[in-house]
Amino acid sequence: MRNCLRCEKEMVEDLDIKVEGAAYGVKVTEQGIFKGNLGKVKCAVCPECGYIEPYIEDPSKIKINSK
Repeated sequence: MRNCLRCEKEMVEDLDIKVEGAAYGVKVTEQGIFKGNLGKVKCAVCPECGYIEPYIEDPSKIKINSK
């Protein structure tokens, strides 16, 4: 369950994000050519104020580089 950062109401989750004019959606990848797909971007929307929050479907794929 996600709560809105602005008004603290419960958000509607698991919504898709689509690029207008195309049905491809949005994905996050590692930097560089032919790098791995880190996941599909999903969206949560606050039904009270309309605030939207994008998030990665499966954050376990993201690895933190320690330098």
